[in-house]
Amino acid sequence: MNYISKIFMNYICKNLFMIQIEVNRASGDFGFEAKDAAGHIARMDTSPETGGENFGIRPMQMLLMGLGGCSGIDILSILKKQRQPVEGFRMLIEGEREPGKEPSLWQDIHLVFELKGAIDPDKAQKACELSMDKYCSVAATLREARCRITWELRLV
Repeated sequence: MNYISKIFMNYICKNLFMIQIEVNRASGDFGFEAKDAAGHIARMDTSPETGGENFGIRPMQMLLMGLGGCSGIDILSILKKQRQPVEGFRMLIEGEREPGKEPSLWQDIHLVFELKGAIDPDKAQKACELSMDKYCSVAATLREARCRITWELRLV
């Protein structure tokens, strides 16, 4: 690969993986609005006990939401490719943070995947495994921070 090709490839790779988020204070002392490049907005705040106004989601809770969205996309995408008729999808996520530490990282997270429809149980189980063990970038990021992630599947 010549020099120009290397520069071009570095530029392409950097721009494919570069994400830009803008965060602005929007309410009170700690209320923020975060906006992605497409204009989608998420509101964040801290609790009233720590000076916030309940303007939005707590940032650490947003990590759990990101985990749910990432794994949900994986699971439904896998099942769609397998032509499994998912009529309903719900996820429950519980997390526990490290007590008495600053920063207080997620220590344990448990997910419950509830799928509704005439879905093959083995295919549903495999889709969940693939998401949690291989594809979900948020789960991988949390595991790198030494978070234990457990999950279960419920077919309704």
